Amino acid sequence: MDIIELIEPNMEYADDIWNFRQEIFEYDADNEDKFSGCMSLDISESAEKWIDVCRLRKSENTCEEVGTSVPSHTYLAVRKSDKKIVGIIDLRHHINHPILGTWGGHCGYTVRPSERGKGYAKEMLRLNILNARKIGISKLLITCHVNNMASEKTILANGGVFEKIIDVDGTKIKRFWINILR
Repeated sequence: MDIIELIEPNMEYADDIWNFRQEIFEYDADNEDKFSGCMSLDISESAEKWIDVCRLRKSENTCEEVGTSVPSHTYLAVRKSDKKIVGIIDLRHHINHPILGTWGGHCGYTVRPSERGKGYAKEMLRLNILNARKIGISKLLITCHVNNMASEKTILANGGVFEKIIDVDGTKIKRFWINILR
C-alpha cells in the first residue's frame, strides 16, 4: 500500500472528487451505503458545491445551513505518490443525536472501487482516529452492516471492540467502540 494522507476537500482535487463520485455510481449502483462518509456527494451539483458543504459542516455555527445539527470534518484520503483520491472519510465531532448515537457513529468511509482491497480503509481509519484524539473524542463509535466483512476487519484492525448487533428498520448493524485516549 502506498502512503496516504487525510486532507480537507479543496478545489485542487475538484476533478478527482467528481471522478471518484462517478466511479462510485458506476461500481456501487446497488449499494445503499455507497457514499458512507461522503456527506451528500451523491446529491451535490458539482465538486465545488460539495467542497462548500464540507466547509460549512465543520462548524456548529454553520452546519445547520447544510442540513445537520452535528458538526463534522470530511477528509479526502489522498495517495501521496500520485495525488489520487483513494477514499473519503468523515469525523463527527460528537454523537449526541438519536441516529448517530444509535447506528450512525462518529465516522463513515468509502474507498474508491478501483482501490479496494489494498489496505486503504484500515489506514484511513487509523489516521482518522488521530484526528478524533486531536478534537478530544475519547471513545469512537463505528458501525457496519453485519455482512460487511471488509469494514468489520478494518474496524477490528484499529482496535474496535464489538458491543452488540442492533436492528435498524430490518437491517442488522454491528456496533464497535474504539478507545482513543489510552
